[in-house]
Amino acid sequence: MNISIKNLQYFLTLVESANFTKAAEKSFITQPTLSKIIQRLEDNLGEKLLHRNNQKVELTQAGQLLEQSAREIVGQWHRLQEEINNLSGLKSGRLRLGVCPMMSSLLIGMLTEFRQRYPGVELQMQEYGGGLSCEQALLSNSLDIGFTALPVSHDNELTHYDLTRYPLMACLPEGHPLCDHSQISWQDFEPFPFILYNQQFSLNKLISRSSEAAGVKLNIAFRSGQWDFLATMVEANMGVALLPEPICQRLSSSKLIFKPVEPSLTWDLALIWRKDLPLTPAANALVLLSQESQTYT
Repeated sequence: MNISIKNLQYFLTLVESANFTKAAEKSFITQPTLSKIIQRLEDNLGEKLLHRNNQKVELTQAGQLLEQSAREIVGQWHRLQEEINNLSGLKSGRLRLGVCPMMSSLLIGMLTEFRQRYPGVELQMQEYGGGLSCEQALLSNSLDIGFTALPVSHDNELTHYDLTRYPLMACLPEGHPLCDHSQISWQDFEPFPFILYNQQFSLNKLISRSSEAAGVKLNIAFRSGQWDFLATMVEANMGVALLPEPICQRLSSSKLIFKPVEPSLTWDLALIWRKDLPLTPAANALVLLSQESQTYT
């Protein structure tokens, strides 16, 4: 059996794209070339790896097994390259950083400083729809480090370094009965429709746990993974919500009212990585940089 690291990378790109044309474009090769590479993988393994239905690609059971192993192999190869490249100091390499779109703007200061200090390091930032997807990418060795909100779902397998925290604010439509309150309690939310984050977000878990601890059953009317859409639904009087303070500050609508929550609830941001793997030199440099100043907003 003779399978190259490069061919495993092509296979993983195809898995992520679920489409030969898109995967070939991302890999900077032609579609026929990619098809031949996958065929050679199947010939080497003696198993079909894909179900090909029209343009959609789905993994067979053998393909699923290869995906799991390929991510570990490619990840370990990346780590080996990083260690060798940086034996004489952090001058080159790649940093595979995962981040959720909701918080990506909060990273700008940190990443700007990182690029100034380590101009030879290629920064590969991947956006994920929620914190859970970022965690899963770390566990599959597709990332070196992630920037996300706590709590994490895989706390037995991941460790973290706390960065900063922001209060969560009640987001209300103009004229809502709760607008007269100086602060909002969990019991105040109970009679009204509530708009919650989807289950990929750590905020979903945080809000659910906190309301349950207060003995309150929220009336979940809608779920969203987009803070701007969530705010639009509140503005349309479809429900109330909780938003982190930095997000509230970015909303310019005069039809939204923000109130503090009692007891206070915070959005805790952190860098996370796998417990069982050492940080790559570039990822370690990012953690050390964050320790110098924990607020880059």
